[in-house]
Amino acid sequence: MIKKITQKDINDAVWKACDTFRGSIDPSIYKDYVLTMLFVKYLSDVHDDKYETHLAKYNNDKERADRAMKHERFVVPEHSHFKYLYEHRNELNIGELIDIALEDLVEANREKLYSEDGAGIFQNINFNSSVLGDTKDKNTRLKNLLLDFNKETLDLRPSHLEGTDIIGGAYMFLIENFASDAGKKAGEFFTPKEVSTLIAKLTKSKPGSRICDPTCGQEANGSTWALAVMNMFLHGFDNATIRWGDTIRNPKLKEGDALMKFDTVVANPPFSLDKWGKSDDKEENKAADSFDPETDKYNRFWRGTPPKSKGDWAFISHMIETTYEGKGKVGVVVPHGVLFRGASEGKIRQKTIEENILEAVIGLPANLFFGTGIPAAILIFNRGKIDNKNVLFIDASKHYESAKNQNRLREDDIKHIVATYKLFNGQWAVENGQLIVEKGKTILKDGKIKIKDGVWSNDEQGEFSLSIFNSQFSIDKFSYVATFEEIQENEFNLNIPRYVDTFEEEAEVDIAAVQKEIDKLEKELVTVQAEMGKYLKELMS
Repeated sequence: MIKKITQKDINDAVWKACDTFRGSIDPSIYKDYVLTMLFVKYLSDVHDDKYETHLAKYNNDKERADRAMKHERFVVPEHSHFKYLYEHRNELNIGELIDIALEDLVEANREKLYSEDGAGIFQNINFNSSVLGDTKDKNTRLKNLLLDFNKETLDLRPSHLEGTDIIGGAYMFLIENFASDAGKKAGEFFTPKEVSTLIAKLTKSKPGSRICDPTCGQEANGSTWALAVMNMFLHGFDNATIRWGDTIRNPKLKEGDALMKFDTVVANPPFSLDKWGKSDDKEENKAADSFDPETDKYNRFWRGTPPKSKGDWAFISHMIETTYEGKGKVGVVVPHGVLFRGASEGKIRQKTIEENILEAVIGLPANLFFGTGIPAAILIFNRGKIDNKNVLFIDASKHYESAKNQNRLREDDIKHIVATYKLFNGQWAVENGQLIVEKGKTILKDGKIKIKDGVWSNDEQGEFSLSIFNSQFSIDKFSYVATFEEIQENEFNLNIPRYVDTFEEEAEVDIAAVQKEIDKLEKELVTVQAEMGKYLKELMS
């Protein structure tokens, strides 16, 4: 019986394959080479597995098996197969052979591996590049990479794997670890999975919903776009639409001449992106295809034009305008400045509140994201909010686990935030003295709330002080439900400390006890000094 390969086996093997590049090439660069080779190895092994199945089915009739292979997910030309590259690993032009293999692979699968603009997913990677060193060093690195991926622990045939999503899991494992190594550059291609999970739960979509991430469904960075495309295939999502291009200047997710609409739009856009809009180049502005947010043909910025040095509200405006009116939801990660900056940003913020589409403001812990230590927030917009004009504020900044390089949201931290959001949205009921939120049950007694499974706890008893206003809950030192009038009184400033009071009174200092302790320590010091003097005399004599 064949021993099934586990997720850990593959994770360990692909991470070891990175040793080929460590110390000589930056992780933000070599990640593309390792992830591309993983993709090629996966397609090659799946091809072999399918071919063996067809041969068995057709009694070793190779002609019929070859014909059947043309109808599989991917066509793998002979010279694009990993086995061919491995067998030619000692060739002096191995880098060129790999590039040709990738070109042929894309050509054989144009519908999947080309963008609508005719860009192949491998066009931004060059295995024959001097980035990998001089010819000798480059060839050595590529040979070692092929040797590493040829090991039994990286046999990626589905029949040899323990689970169905192990390859996708390995891909995410690599991306997460590359992000940890890549530092500041990691923010371009990776959002911590805990944050992604939180946003997904907060914007929970019904089966069959249309969902979009405009900073991934369309990606300006060619390498990141390619990673996203491969990631979808490795997770089995062949029908995902991912475009290459600038989401704000040249949106490509369209239906006819209008922007494509979605039930749910989520994103972690670049923080305070500079030069997102109108160019300072007068010659460029004269061009027929120049972009000017003031005259945006999709009218995304009708609430106001964000400052050219900070594109946060440009992305938010785009996201809102690409959701269905009356029911669409938006979940977006933003820097805290979005909550309180004035001028044009303040006016846009005010209009979204007056429209009654802002639903929640959630403050996250600092140092969650790669590349920046600043704390961020999540904004939830709901175009189906209707009569409820209140806004939920959550301060989750102190609820996290300290990790090696980054802080991390724990499962209970995520549950805590989501349950509070569900309370705000009226997704609760009281039965036999118990407050029911989704599947979890809590005890409601004397204005206190206690989650029985330990999800919530801010003191030894795991209880929160609770207040109810208009059937909505505010939880002491964690969340607050603000009315429109309160926000208006604060001049539409959404800075979380204005609403959630997390102040902890310091314990009273017992001056008499402190003085007594000082007197005691001074007496002990006199005794110690006397002893030291005695020892010094003995040493001198």
